[in-house]
Parts: sequence; C-alpha cells; structure tokens
Amino acid sequence: MAHNIQLAVIGGSGLYQMPGLSDVERVVIDTPYGSPSGPVVLGTLAGRRVAFLARHGEGHVLPPSAIPQRANIYALKTLGVRYIIGVNACGSLREDFAPGDLVVPDQVFDYTIGRRDRTFFDENIVAHISTADPFDRALAQQLATSARAVGAVIHPQATFIVEDGPRFATRAESRIFKSWGCDIIGMTSVPEVFLAREAEMAYATLAHITDYDSWRPAEEGVTADMVMATFRDNIARVEKTLVHAIEHFDASAPAPAHTALDGAIMTHLSEAAAPAQQRLAPLLRRVLNL
Repeated sequence: MAHNIQLAVIGGSGLYQMPGLSDVERVVIDTPYGSPSGPVVLGTLAGRRVAFLARHGEGHVLPPSAIPQRANIYALKTLGVRYIIGVNACGSLREDFAPGDLVVPDQVFDYTIGRRDRTFFDENIVAHISTADPFDRALAQQLATSARAVGAVIHPQATFIVEDGPRFATRAESRIFKSWGCDIIGMTSVPEVFLAREAEMAYATLAHITDYDSWRPAEEGVTADMVMATFRDNIARVEKTLVHAIEHFDASAPAPAHTALDGAIMTHLSEAAAPAQQRLAPLLRRVLNL
C-alpha cells in the first residue's frame, strides 16, 4: 500500500473522532490472519497523517481474548507504521495512582494464560525476540512530556500486569498482583506489545486509570459502570495528550525496535517453507532485502 503512515494509535472506539482530525479515510485491510478489529481510520492531525484502529471493534463488540491481535498489527505494518501508541483503560494497584491519572508504563507482566495468538513466528520460521524493555523509551518519554504539557497527572514509570478478562480480578488476585510489585492492571496490551516488536514497530502505552481494582478493603468491587463513568472523564485528557504527542514526536527517527529481528531468527530462511516467507513478507522485508 502507498499510504506510508508512520504513526498509529490503537485504542477504544471514538478516538478517530478526535477534535482536529481531518481528511478522514477508512481503509479495509485483509491479512493472512483474517480481518483486523475493523477498518483502519486514516486522518490528518497536527499536520501529520495518522492511523487509528479501534481495538475492540466499532461499538466495542470484541472481548479482550477475541481481539484479532495479529491481524491488527499486521495491517498497521502494511501501512508503513513505525511507531504505535496503545491507549488502555486500567485499574490502579497503588494508592498514589488515582482514577483520572495517566500512566506511561515501562514494564509489562504477561499474566494471560495462552489462549491468545502470541507470535507471528509459529510455523516454519522460528524467531526469539528480546523484550527485556518492551516499550519504546523515546515514544514513552514524549507521551509523559505531552501529558504534563496538557495538565494531566502523569506517572512515567509503572509495571503493567495484563490478565485475560473479560471478568475483573478477584480481591485475592488483586492483592497478590499488588504484592508482586505491579502498579496497574488491564486486559489488552498483551500480546499487542510483543507482536509489534516482532513486526519491528516501536510501541508505547498511554494508560488511563479508571478504578482501584479490588485490593482496597473498603473499596466496592470494580464494575463496568464504574469503569465507564471514569473513562468518559479521562477521554479529554487522553485526546489532548495524543494530539500534543503526535505534533511533537518525530516518527521518522530510528528506534531499537526497528531492528528487533537482527539475530533473532533461528531458521535458515533458505530452508523455510515458501508460504511462510510469503505470509510474513511485510515483517521480513528488511532482513531479507525484499
């Protein structure tokens, strides 16, 4: 495709209606992994062409475990995307991380149980990528700077634990996650962040806190109504932060993730089945000089 979009935002429904978005185009992309969550919405924001993808589909119809994560990431790769901002609602596991605050995590703890499609390299081609530092530092720093610039309360470091859902955690689970040193909890950043790394796209998360999960003894257990009420209040802060970040971030700059496959592929590609190379061509184009 000739769109050459360098920056994408994956988030909840409604982000493509951000104030100031113009020249909107909806692109339907088919992938070897099926259809993405929905059409990719392209638009001009702060003078830059940006892609937006509603993670749960339009109307929020896909639960966390049913999100077509590989199709989503693959589709963005075919557009030329180099950087992804994942927007996530989350619960807080810390007293000083309050509902309404924004968080840019620097670590993720994968507590999903394996039902999700977790890798592109599951047939004929084997790759082991490094995810010691899963989030792109430069993009994360820009998100934190932008959040401060628009007056949001921002926490620039945190460990984000990701569980399967769609249910919320029990009190026992929530207290254990807190005791492990996790700071926020959500359901959707995994395997999104890891698939982006396999596709050599730099990724950072902008999380907004909706609740205190269920670890506080006197706290009512988290409910969907509670989450959505705070979510609506958070959206304006998230939108302002995104606009500022998109305006000021150089998405053409190199990032460590852009060479993630160097030394990671264990298979002799000459021996790999041709269909696998064809299927993964957008991911392997740089390393194979295609």
